[in-house]
Amino acid sequence: MSEAISGRWGAAMLSVLRIVSSLIFLLHGAQKLFGFPPTEQRPPLFSLMGLGGVLELFGGLLLLVGFYTRPVAFVLSGMMAVAYWMFHAPQSLFPTVNGGDAAILYCFLFLYFAVVGGGTWSLDAARKS
Repeated sequence: MSEAISGRWGAAMLSVLRIVSSLIFLLHGAQKLFGFPPTEQRPPLFSLMGLGGVLELFGGLLLLVGFYTRPVAFVLSGMMAVAYWMFHAPQSLFPTVNGGDAAILYCFLFLYFAVVGGGTWSLDAARKS
């Protein structure tokens, strides 16, 4: 029974995971670039945080629709690894203390997408058919 469910719904759930995670991720970029949702964090565009905001917003949009999922996810995975080691790890090695648990989760989630692709509900899949 469980193989029937995973076979039928596995590829669709991969797309759901990609869509939901990219929506949340691109909100971080929208906050940095546009201050929406409201935040006090508005880094200069030409800074590391500004570059991060650009990658979060536009990379998140590309992942949302599943366009060039593998290369975009690979770049974003690396960005999140750099973010963790540059901004979170110096505060403490423990993610629950340094606030870097989301960075670690995004890093490995995007690495997963870089390996498996965007799923059936993606522009990548539509281009292949």
